Amino acid sequence: MEQKQQEAVIEAILFAMGNSVELDKLAEVLGEEKEAVRRTIGKMKERWEKEGRGLVIAEFEDSFQMCTRGEMYEYLVRVAKTPRKYVLTDSLMETLSIIAYKQPVTRLDVERIRGVNSDHAVNRLIELELVMELGRMDAPGRPLLFGTTEQFLRSFGVKSLEELPRLNEGKMEEFKQEAEEEAELQLKV
Repeated sequence: MEQKQQEAVIEAILFAMGNSVELDKLAEVLGEEKEAVRRTIGKMKERWEKEGRGLVIAEFEDSFQMCTRGEMYEYLVRVAKTPRKYVLTDSLMETLSIIAYKQPVTRLDVERIRGVNSDHAVNRLIELELVMELGRMDAPGRPLLFGTTEQFLRSFGVKSLEELPRLNEGKMEEFKQEAEEEAELQLKV
């Protein structure tokens, strides 16, 4: 299959699917090696950028998705009138951070770290499609395991979890000490 036809097939698949499509699947459909398909997508991305098109191809780990260029958002708002926008409260951000850095993690683990019931926060993050159930832990009661979604990566503008900021170990010890002191104060009351 010639280059232009490959690009047309990739463009059609990414547009029609709406969500991301794995590199393996694209390579299989095109009958090409994964790296050849990755190069083709790279050329498409460069050309679209150079041409200033309204769409971009975003990469999430080993998947690709056609997305609207960020600078076009204001025009989409004018058409949509009420864009889907949500605000993450401090408790949601705290819960999401724990899940992102500790995944796969159980709800009980999240609650141990936060020190409060996290049912509402986890359920809300699932509703917002930032967190999903990953399966069950092989332990008594078989608790659910949670992790972040591709929507999480998109929302925070990262390709993979490896791009998340590294936790400062010194700061972690400071947080741990503060939490222990708070727990001691609560026990005295």
